[in-house]
Amino acid sequence: MKPNAREYSDQTRAVIYARVSSIKQSTRGDGLGSQETRCREFARLKGLEVVQIFSDDMTGSLTSRPGMQAMLAYLRKHAKKQQIVVIIDDISRLARGIEAHLKLRTAIDEAGGILKSPSIEFGEDSDSVLIENLLASVSQHQRDKNRDQTINRMRARVQNGYWPFAAPVGYRYKRVPGHGNMLVKEEPFASQLTEALEGFASGRFETQVEVKRFLESCPEFPKDLPNGEIRNQRITEMLTRPVYAGFVEAPNWGVPRRKGHHEGLISATTFERNQERLNEKAKAPARKDINAEFPLRGFVCCADCHKPLTACYAKSSTGKQHAYYHCFTKGCASARKSIPRAQIEGEFDALLQSLQPTQNLFDLARAMFENAWDQRHEQAVSASAHLKREMKEIAALSEKLLERIVETDNPSVITAYEKKIADLETRKLLIVEKLQNWSKPQYAFDDLFQRAMEFLSSPWNLWQSGQLHYRRLVLRLAFAERVPYRRGEGFSNVKTALPFNVLSRLSMGGNEMAHPVGFEPTAFASGGQRSIH
Repeated sequence: MKPNAREYSDQTRAVIYARVSSIKQSTRGDGLGSQETRCREFARLKGLEVVQIFSDDMTGSLTSRPGMQAMLAYLRKHAKKQQIVVIIDDISRLARGIEAHLKLRTAIDEAGGILKSPSIEFGEDSDSVLIENLLASVSQHQRDKNRDQTINRMRARVQNGYWPFAAPVGYRYKRVPGHGNMLVKEEPFASQLTEALEGFASGRFETQVEVKRFLESCPEFPKDLPNGEIRNQRITEMLTRPVYAGFVEAPNWGVPRRKGHHEGLISATTFERNQERLNEKAKAPARKDINAEFPLRGFVCCADCHKPLTACYAKSSTGKQHAYYHCFTKGCASARKSIPRAQIEGEFDALLQSLQPTQNLFDLARAMFENAWDQRHEQAVSASAHLKREMKEIAALSEKLLERIVETDNPSVITAYEKKIADLETRKLLIVEKLQNWSKPQYAFDDLFQRAMEFLSSPWNLWQSGQLHYRRLVLRLAFAERVPYRRGEGFSNVKTALPFNVLSRLSMGGNEMAHPVGFEPTAFASGGQRSIH
C-alpha cells in the first residue's frame, strides 16, 4: 500500500463516508445519521473541518457505488495541494469483502485521501496492515454468514409452505397470527389478475398479447413503462408463476413445489392449463386496431378469399366521415369493394337475434342439461375413486425413488430421481385439488344453468352492451370460426358453436328458434334478467 504523502497532523479538512446495506435501512432506520454523528465527533476531537458528506445505501461487496464514486471524484479535484482525511465509522462501512476493501483503500489513497476511523487505527507498518486485513476478512465472513443465515431461514420458510420473497403483484404481506408475515390478496389487482389468468386458460384471451392489453386497460394495475404499457416478459412471468396457484417452491435451494398457506388467485388446474397453452404452437397476436368502432374487424371474413375483413373511415367530398369494411386481399373478387358499416353490423345484429330459442326449446334444453348433470356427477364419483387409487400409487412410487436415491452415489442418477419425485409431487397437488373440488360442487345446477342460459337465450343482449371485451366474448362463444360475408348477399355458411348447434338440432324435432324479438327464460321472470359479470 502506497505511503501517504503527508503526516496526519498536517491535515485540516475531512470528508465523511457512511453506508447502509439497503434503501430500506436508510428510509426506516437512522443508520446513516448515527454514523455521521460519530464521525463528526471524531473530526471535532482531532481538530478537523468536515467539508463534505457522502453516503450509499447498497451492499458493501460492490465497489462501484454512486456515493463512493462521488467522493473519489471530490478528492481528485480538491486534494491536489493537501490531502483530505476520509472518516468512516467502521471498517465494515467501507467494504464487506477483502477484495473490495483493498481496491477502495488504494483508490482513496491515489485520489489524495487519508483513511481514518474512530474504530481502528490505520497505518502503513506491517502490523497495522495485518490487523486491517484481518478485520476486513472478518467483515467479509460476517457478510457471508449473514447471507447464509438469511438463505437458510428463507429456505425453511419455503419448506413450511410460505413465500419468503418480495410480494408479487396481486398480493401484499400481512402479519397473520400463527403464521407471521404471509401473502394475502391485494385488491383490485388480485381480481384483475385472476380474470387475466383464467381468461388465458379458457381461451377468452388467445395470446399473451391479449392478456397484456387487458391488464393495460385496467387503470389501477401497475404498469412497467411510462407510456402505460406492461413488458411482455412480465406477462410471461405472471402466467408461469406457481405462487398464483397457491404453490411455493425454491428450485435453486432444492425445495420442490408444494402447497402454500396463502390463497391462490387461480386453481392448480388453471395454472397447468396455462402452461399447456404456452407450449402450444404460437398464434398470431390479435390485431391492435380492433376497437369498439369496428368490433367485427378481424372476425368477419371475406366469403371469396376467407381472409379477415379490415375497416376504416373514408372522407367524402363534403368532408363527412363514412365507416366501411373492406377486403384488401390482392386478386380477390371482392378486393377493395366497400361495405358500409351500418349495413354489415345491422345484418350481424339480425344474425345474433336469430340465435334465440323459443320457450319450448328452452324447457327441453333444461331437461337435457339436467340429465347430463346427473351423468356428470356419476362420472365424478367414479373419477374420485380412480384419483384416490392414483394417489396411493404416487406415494408408493415416491417411496421407491427415495430408497434408490439412498442406494446410489451417481450424481446424474440422483438428479433424475429428484426431478421425478418433484413431478410426482406436482401431480399429487393437482389430484388433491381435484378431489376437493369434486367432493362438493361449487355451484348448484340451477345457478349454473341460469348463467349459461343468460348467454344462450340471447347473445344479442350481451352484444348490445356496446363494451368491446363483451362483444369479442360473444364472437368467440357463439361461433365456431370466422363468419363469412359476401358483399350484396350477406352472411353465409355460418358455423355456430356447439351449444347453438345442439339447440338447432332440437329445433328440427318440432321446436323452433325464436324470431328476433327478444327472449327471457322463465327463471328470470320474477326478478328480471341478471346482468352478466
